[in-house]
Amino acid sequence: MYRPCNSKRPENCVGLNRQTIPSKNVKINYLFGLLFCILLTFTATIQADGLRLANGYRTAVDEKLKNLLIEAIEDTSGFTDRFDAEVWLLDMSTRMAKQVPDPQERMEILKNVHREASRVDLQPELVLSVIQVESNFDNYAISWVGARGLMQIMPFWLQEIGHPNDNLFDIKTNLRFGCTILSYYLKIEKGNLFRALGRYNGSLGKAHYPNKVFNAMSRKWYKQ
Repeated sequence: MYRPCNSKRPENCVGLNRQTIPSKNVKINYLFGLLFCILLTFTATIQADGLRLANGYRTAVDEKLKNLLIEAIEDTSGFTDRFDAEVWLLDMSTRMAKQVPDPQERMEILKNVHREASRVDLQPELVLSVIQVESNFDNYAISWVGARGLMQIMPFWLQEIGHPNDNLFDIKTNLRFGCTILSYYLKIEKGNLFRALGRYNGSLGKAHYPNKVFNAMSRKWYKQ
């Protein structure tokens, strides 16, 4: 409460109306301290989640999927490159030129995409759309949780299927893993591509990732 000072000498009024309000510097220090504590908590949470994803699984290991990957990676049957896809290869190679300038690398990616997608009854254009969203065609891409290659495969699968020395940066190996996984998710979701893509990304039920893939497919990788 304010009390007037009636003294004619100002020094007699010192302290009469002093308010217990923190100084500006104290407020700033308090806010910085609070912000620092929040940041530490957030960082610790992110690191813990990242560690769990890098060393563990997005979900519990699915034994059926595990067995499918074992069959796929151990399948040594030959896949001929002599298929009737010259028009498709030329068209898709032209579309991919900005992302992969080397024509030889483009052709290697496209042939393997077509072969691996066809092997598990996926549209090659869908696989190309997933690759664009996952790695933008950088076959040496590594995510912050350790997923690798074109289709961003988690390394724990190599241990799970007994192939710890396989290279997920290898185009054919990565695409075989990715197409097998996506095809399996599409089957257990009874053809629901929206949900299958959510499972692939570890974000089942959320729209952001599937919509990005659908957008890439409709704008760039649509089938002629």
